Amino acid sequence: MSVYAIGDIHLSFSVDKPMNIFKGWDDYVGRTEKNWQHLVAPEDTVIINGDISWAMSLDEVKADFEFINRLNGTKIISKGNHDYWWNTVTKMENFCVENNFDTIKFLHNNAYRIGDISVAGTRGWFFDAEKENVDKVMARECARLQRSIDEAKKLGGETVVFLHYPPVSKMRECEPILNVLNTNSISRCYYGHLHGGAINSAFNGIKSGTEFRLVSADYLN
Repeated sequence: MSVYAIGDIHLSFSVDKPMNIFKGWDDYVGRTEKNWQHLVAPEDTVIINGDISWAMSLDEVKADFEFINRLNGTKIISKGNHDYWWNTVTKMENFCVENNFDTIKFLHNNAYRIGDISVAGTRGWFFDAEKENVDKVMARECARLQRSIDEAKKLGGETVVFLHYPPVSKMRECEPILNVLNTNSISRCYYGHLHGGAINSAFNGIKSGTEFRLVSADYLN
């Protein structure tokens, strides 16, 4: 049994927003399916840490979930900044039951034990975000991350964190998120969000005892 991570697959089966207008995204759906089915076994788990679909509602995301559900393995999905279809966990779980999406789970204020690790995470927030109520949003995301880590600790094993936004780059740091990771002695953190030229600013390495890795789809090719 293995655990994989990939972010930012940006599916758009029900909306007209294909990613192949961007460099490196040619046949991205076909490539994703081919590589996924080659690497991932039915007993494996894949963490998809945000920006799953361009859909705006659960109805629109149905076709994207049909694609994800038929891929090998169990999928644990967390929220990204473009996942406008995201709803309450109860509504999303009921949606999956109603449509027989039996391989999809959601990471939100909770955690999952997989082998010798426990999966925790949240969307996070960008360190250079310039929006109203940024402090309020940051505090909320830190609280959600802490809650998820607390649940992971109850499950035992190594707590591994999956975020959408990068908590650190080559130039900047998101101190509130990093403080949560450091306080809880998190040794591994995987994040997405960065594409194209922004990948050059990604930090892949160890900082303050935590190993950070970018897993956005185009970075992973």
